[in-house]
Amino acid sequence: MTREEFIEILKEKGYPYEIEGDKIIVTHEGWVYLTDLTSLPPDVEFKNGGAVNLESLKSLPPGVVFSNEGSVSLGSLTSLPSGVVFKNEGYVLLRSLIDVSFDDWSGNIEGIDEKRLLNKMIKDGVFER
Repeated sequence: MTREEFIEILKEKGYPYEIEGDKIIVTHEGWVYLTDLTSLPPDVEFKNGGAVNLESLKSLPPGVVFSNEGSVSLGSLTSLPSGVVFKNEGYVLLRSLIDVSFDDWSGNIEGIDEKRLLNKMIKDGVFER
């Protein structure tokens, strides 16, 4: 998906956004439902006030950052490239990758923040296929 196509979808859905350099920042005050999308352009940041639902995405491009105030649903995702970062406040649903949300994953290590572990695993290429 191109940046222009993504911006048009944001406009159609009424989701406000900002452009900072090459980055598109979604700034909606509430939840962002983009359940029909199958792709995103690189360098998108979700900085919205609730959950982000991207349930139909099969992959994410590098540079996508989740800084939203809720959960992130990526249930159909089959890989996570280096450069994707999770800073969101809720859980991360990765049903197709690990069959649960990451906060319930049995591989989590007690005493280590689950988002730090997830981001380290992404950086090291654990979820790339």
